[in-house]
Amino acid sequence: MYCSTCGAKAPANAKFCSSCGQATDSDPGTTLMDHDGGFEGETIAPPAPTPRKPPSTPASSRNPRSTPVSNPLTSSDPIGGGRFTPGQILAERYRVVALVGRGGMGEVFRTEDLTLGQIVAMKFLPERLSQDAAALEQFHAEVRNARQVSHPNVCRVFDIGESDGSLFLTMEYVDGEDLASVVRRIGRLSPDKATEIARQICAGLAAAHERGVIHGDLKPANVMLDGAGKIRITDFGLEGVAASIKGEEGRAGTPAYMAPEQLAGKEVTPKSDIYSLGLVLYEILTGKRAFEASTLQELVRLRESGTITNPSMLVRDLDPLIERVILRCLETDPGKRPASALQVAAALPGGDPLAAALAAGETPSPEMVAAAGATEGMKPRLALGLLALTIVGLIGYFFVAEAFRLSNKGVLENPPEVLAARARDILAQLGYPEEPADSAYSFSLATDERVKYIREHDKTPTRWNVLAADRPAPVVFWYRQSPREMRALGFYSSGGAGRVTQFDPPMDVVGMVQVAVDMRGRLVHFEAVPPQRDPPAADAPSPNWSALFSAAGLDPAWFHSAAPEWTPLAWGDARAAWTGSFPEQKDLPVRIEAAAYRGKLLYFDTFYPWTKPGRSTPYAPALSQKIWNVVLCLLLFSVLIGGVLVARRNLRLGRVDGRGAFRLGSFIFVVFLTMWALRAHHIASLDEIDLFIIALSWGLLGAASVALLYLALEPYVRRKEPQTLISWSRLLAGKFRDPLVGRDLLVGSLYGVALALFETSDNFLLPVLGKLPPTPNIGLTESLLGVRAALGLLLAYVSGWTLDALGVFFVLFLLRLALRKEWLAAIAVVILFSAPNLGDEYPIVAFVFSAVIWLSILLVLKRFGLLVLVTALVMQNVLILFPVTAHLSRWYAASAMTGLTFFAALAFFGFHTSRAGKSIFSGAVLDN
Repeated sequence: MYCSTCGAKAPANAKFCSSCGQATDSDPGTTLMDHDGGFEGETIAPPAPTPRKPPSTPASSRNPRSTPVSNPLTSSDPIGGGRFTPGQILAERYRVVALVGRGGMGEVFRTEDLTLGQIVAMKFLPERLSQDAAALEQFHAEVRNARQVSHPNVCRVFDIGESDGSLFLTMEYVDGEDLASVVRRIGRLSPDKATEIARQICAGLAAAHERGVIHGDLKPANVMLDGAGKIRITDFGLEGVAASIKGEEGRAGTPAYMAPEQLAGKEVTPKSDIYSLGLVLYEILTGKRAFEASTLQELVRLRESGTITNPSMLVRDLDPLIERVILRCLETDPGKRPASALQVAAALPGGDPLAAALAAGETPSPEMVAAAGATEGMKPRLALGLLALTIVGLIGYFFVAEAFRLSNKGVLENPPEVLAARARDILAQLGYPEEPADSAYSFSLATDERVKYIREHDKTPTRWNVLAADRPAPVVFWYRQSPREMRALGFYSSGGAGRVTQFDPPMDVVGMVQVAVDMRGRLVHFEAVPPQRDPPAADAPSPNWSALFSAAGLDPAWFHSAAPEWTPLAWGDARAAWTGSFPEQKDLPVRIEAAAYRGKLLYFDTFYPWTKPGRSTPYAPALSQKIWNVVLCLLLFSVLIGGVLVARRNLRLGRVDGRGAFRLGSFIFVVFLTMWALRAHHIASLDEIDLFIIALSWGLLGAASVALLYLALEPYVRRKEPQTLISWSRLLAGKFRDPLVGRDLLVGSLYGVALALFETSDNFLLPVLGKLPPTPNIGLTESLLGVRAALGLLLAYVSGWTLDALGVFFVLFLLRLALRKEWLAAIAVVILFSAPNLGDEYPIVAFVFSAVIWLSILLVLKRFGLLVLVTALVMQNVLILFPVTAHLSRWYAASAMTGLTFFAALAFFGFHTSRAGKSIFSGAVLDN
């Protein structure tokens, strides 16, 4: 160590300086440092004795209320000695007032800045140390690091300079005393005062840690308390930036206030300051040090053993919450300490109970999570701004959809009711005029294979214009009727929705017929089931093939006869085929096949170059598809099995929010059954019970899956990032009008609009990059069936995306356990879910687009939580898959407006509730 009077080097156990004869300072709070920044000795002095009385000075030279202190920055009397005398001018700018202190880094003088007319503190290196390269390097490092921090609770560093060969540092002069002096003078602080000071220390530390600066020598002597009761943390930067501190350099500091890892010479982190903070809090609250040791070995042993006297044994009326916070800060394992100084501040009495539980190492209860966070509502102007952005985004998306949606290119000419009537007319013309017992209809896309064909054969910018041509139709309307009631038999195909499709139930009842027409009502496909038993009859009439051409709007002159190649499922005793082309598309080969039984038409279909024989095509997926299928199956099984195991463990440990899981599962169950009631093809027979059982099983499966993932995930999230569950917890608690719930609904609506706009931006970006335009979006055809179907789809999105969001969250959780790093898990999720886009026409662009979306999803999930994400994903899908149009007079506008009206109402509801009753305009504005 070094003599505090002359700066000469002295042995660690010396009682007097061999150079000047002055007594050495053996206070355990003294910073010990050799030329290399390490410890010079292992002996730790005993507890501080009664402070020596300072030299007497005239009463007129000091404030009678000031108290002698040991900190370099103090308003106490001038200390005897020092290299400069009062009145001396330094660096042609600073006039010395008094020597106010000495420390491990040198002397500190109170000076007057003659240029600015302010009192500043000047810190000098000892004369001998100023010639040491290592000391100079440390001095510059201290200044660089300290200047990064600007906070009311951190002593400001101004500049660095040189005077007569001596380096100095100018800093804020604090008119007060340090906490070490306060504790020696009054014994200990009251809990209220100590808590107030602790909050300020935490605020200063948090500001420094945010800039990557670690104190490394936090102790009562480095915390100044001014006359207004405000504290300043001094000597910041001794330990340097967190990323650059390792090994021996991390041992610089005061052993009595070092963290165990710092004593061991290991890496110093912000949690090392948290440990020192715990020691400071312990001392100012109890008046004693947490660890009393006479040697370094004894101190290390005490730290490693964790032997400590609980503060409540020294201060009887100490708040148990304060004690838990202190003991949490003094954990030997840095991972068990509070994550930040702000968590410590929030955990103190009067702080955030949520942060208090986290800082105490506890998992906050669901009720605590619901009670935490903001309750006063958003600022009205901010809420209004979010609502305005949402509305502007919706309007913008309307025009984007009008420009690029295939459904707005004139391909949807007639509503389903008109096309159903046309289909029945065609059946009557083809010899099926019977009134059916049941019927069903919907739309389907006829573009999948055609899109692949166009991509392979047309590389012009206008290649997608053919999809809006008169025919072949990109969207067809199919109509089915049956002499019996039709019950959907597929348990998996419709996901329990109970919808009749083109293939469910199968065409296996005599008299069943199916017709597909284009949007102008022209026949595209026809099939009927012939009689199962037909008695012998006279010669059957010739099939009326011309009726098929007439229903299809085709002129037989455009085609010539050919040998049949495509076999219908229903047997016919007469078959015919024709080849040709449409007049408007001479270069497009068209093939027509037909069949009849005993003169009655039972089959008609149209084939194009891209048509493939679906019944005979072998299953031969690409390698990438096989890999993705395997990955998807592994993910599903991992989520299922992992969810069961983690949920079981949480149940055993009593960590789960059972009430929340039950409410969430019940919500999904009710939503699914309501969706089924709207989408299913209901029948007036006992078979309806079978449909209900299927729906019941799917609903219970969905509810159980959501509840399982919730039980597995919620305790983990509640412990690590409970703020992401606050609004969700309040919603599950029935607090629908809570301001935070309203805020998340509003933010989710805005984010959903942003996602939809970004997803359609490839229409602008690809041409700019010199690429061909992307495939036009058609949307989901079921949404064209009207308000009832649109509401059913909306509810399907709510239940489906809630489950999917929880699933993604759980995949992130599993990957975090496997990779040990949250950022690595996030990257893995982004890559995993963006990889399927590598099969796109432009794989790199598609992958980047998808990666940006998934990255934003993870960021929103971490920042806002589950409610915002589910709201956004549902709204995005409504915008992308519903037939959005700017022309509200079109017949399908009502379907699109169903979903958009719901979300507009949701956004307005979120705007209203997020303000918590605050007026948008103040009374003064209204008066003006």
